Amino acid sequence: MLFVISLYNELTNDFQRGGYVMREMTKKFLEDAFAGESMAHMKYLIFAEEAERQGKPGLAKLFRAIAHAEFVHARNHFMVLGKIGSLEENVQAGIDGETFEIEEMYPVYENAAEFQEEKTAVRSMHYAIEAEKIHAKMYKKAKELLEKGEDYPAKKIYICPVCGYTVEEKAPVRCPVCGVPGEKFVEF
Repeated sequence: MLFVISLYNELTNDFQRGGYVMREMTKKFLEDAFAGESMAHMKYLIFAEEAERQGKPGLAKLFRAIAHAEFVHARNHFMVLGKIGSLEENVQAGIDGETFEIEEMYPVYENAAEFQEEKTAVRSMHYAIEAEKIHAKMYKKAKELLEKGEDYPAKKIYICPVCGYTVEEKAPVRCPVCGVPGEKFVEF
């Protein structure tokens, strides 16, 4: 954690002085490294779930530990790229990302999967786009609250483990997108 604080302070000072200009090739390589480390992080967490499901808790622990290391690498690259802004900027980045997925990315991906008659891919993308719509609304609500100096008020947030449907305060009896029972929702 000390390195993260030190790196953050160093970058903040450089950006504030206007002295931090990254060359394009280095920036591209760091962006690629961030993407790779991010995918490795997620892949290893998914592998950990599978190892756990198959009764291998030690292997699951190994996957989770290395997933955390990949997260550390991704976070460091993200910081060096100067991608962490104010809370307001970070929430806007969330809004922008979710909106892009809703309006551009997933509709095109889903159309391609439909054209190629890939039913499971269509379902996976449908699940994602429905959840992303909720996420965008939640981020917009968070932005309005931040503008008033307030924190996000939800005491609990529930996520469907199958489709990602997201709801505040209480899980539904059944997921309205995929039908999973509410007691299977993950609470945050």
